[in-house]
Amino acid sequence: MSSPRVRKIADRIKVVVAEMLERRIKDPRLGFVTVTDVRVSGDSQHASVFYTVLGEEEQAEGSAAALESAKGLIRSEVGKQLGIRHVPTIEFIRDALPETARHLEDLLEQVRQSDAAAAAASAGAVFAGEADPYRKPRVEDDEDDEDDEPGPDDALAAGDDDADARA
Repeated sequence: MSSPRVRKIADRIKVVVAEMLERRIKDPRLGFVTVTDVRVSGDSQHASVFYTVLGEEEQAEGSAAALESAKGLIRSEVGKQLGIRHVPTIEFIRDALPETARHLEDLLEQVRQSDAAAAAASAGAVFAGEADPYRKPRVEDDEDDEDDEPGPDDALAAGDDDADARA
């Protein structure tokens, strides 16, 4: 569907099929069908109509059978509405997007529950060692040395003062 002509044909087919399903197809097997996308081949000879069905699996199967039986009527109406010489063949494909989205939502819910369980398990946890396990270089403070007891360096400095006092 790269050319603008093919895109226009696909958009028009989508509208025509949706209107046909809403107004003209009166099959009792046809459930609540929504046309989600139409893809037309580059030579405009084949159209794939993607649809979804609201409801249970039985309704989806009934709708698929109803669409297959109404395919000729829908194709003839598409030909009338489009006004092109060669009407594309129509294939109805059930869109897997809702099931895929539901499956992804289920997976995300499982992850949320797993994250909540991990957060609850780690709520009262404490570090096995220090909070920061990485070694850092020592920083020497002059203020800390004054408060401490005199060390060997302080004794030498005091001895020098005594030598100056004797002289």
